[in-house]
Amino acid sequence: MYRNQRIAVVMPAYNAELTLRATYDEVRDQGIVDDIILVDDGSKDGTVALARSLPGVTVHVHDHNLGYGGNQKTCYRLALARGADIVVMVHPDYQYTPKLIPALVSLIANDLHQFVIGSRILGGFALQGGMPWWKYVANRFLTVAQNMLMGAKLSEYHTGYRAYSRRLLEQMRLDQLSNDFIFDNQFIAQALWRGCMIGEVSCPTKYFAEASSINFKRSVIYGLGCLRVALRYFLSSKLGLPAPHYLAAD
Repeated sequence: MYRNQRIAVVMPAYNAELTLRATYDEVRDQGIVDDIILVDDGSKDGTVALARSLPGVTVHVHDHNLGYGGNQKTCYRLALARGADIVVMVHPDYQYTPKLIPALVSLIANDLHQFVIGSRILGGFALQGGMPWWKYVANRFLTVAQNMLMGAKLSEYHTGYRAYSRRLLEQMRLDQLSNDFIFDNQFIAQALWRGCMIGEVSCPTKYFAEASSINFKRSVIYGLGCLRVALRYFLSSKLGLPAPHYLAAD
């Protein structure tokens, strides 16, 4: 608990056996987490068996791989069903440190923001942590383009470290978002469309062999998808064109 609010950490997992325990231990060390929920999306290794052996972890296993976005949808549905007031997504690949959970949570619990991200760019941690140069360049290019098209001032759109209030998650139309990696950017677009201000916390990151990462081809597809989301947002908000289904109001 934090300020009488129930805190849930959700972990969208895929082949995370080698890094799950380190992530779990650090999450537990923060002392404010009430629920840890791991959703496995068709792992081929021992992720599920390990997760089920860890005290206090609620494990849900998809019958087949739904994709990164589909995994998150299940994570948030389960967290809300278990009474979470604040939900923090932590990747179990240990790329983002769970030590920042209290910082992310405090911005929401103190009514400063409904949505907070851990930014690898603030503080210059991305390259220091080993982010490949081509990913860094792509991140900076996409972020500049997205800020211009969507009228925001975020330091990055592509971090997987995020915290949400229950109120925001209940308002979002998660069913309208993609089941693939573009889910995260559609989520940001929908949140901005609803007038949500997004907070940021500087976040160290680590790139190493066991940390999950999409390949170059998937990265290109993802980048083009991000630009498409931002362009459609611009056309709808500035030129009055019909909004895409994932932005349309209830």
